[in-house]
Amino acid sequence: MEKVSTMDVRQRIGDLLNRVALRHDEFVIERKGKPLAALVPIERLEQIRRFARRHALELLEAQKQSTVSEERALAIALEAQRSTRKRARKRRKTK
Repeated sequence: MEKVSTMDVRQRIGDLLNRVALRHDEFVIERKGKPLAALVPIERLEQIRRFARRHALELLEAQKQSTVSEERALAIALEAQRSTRKRARKRRKTK
């Protein structure tokens, strides 16, 4: 994936769109060296969306089959959080 600045995009948008549409090139658009957006073929975007939907459906299905209640899962999460905090405090005291 090629990196281009926002200024390059402004100056060469037609060329970049042709490369994406015809050659299936992909670009990361950066502002001040930080990734801001991506310019990808529409087929790639649709593929990403299909994958995300499929993954979300699999997670929902797995959640339905789980034998752990929502209340129990919350209790487990809170206990894990407390335990982690206790260990962090102990490490700070020993330093």
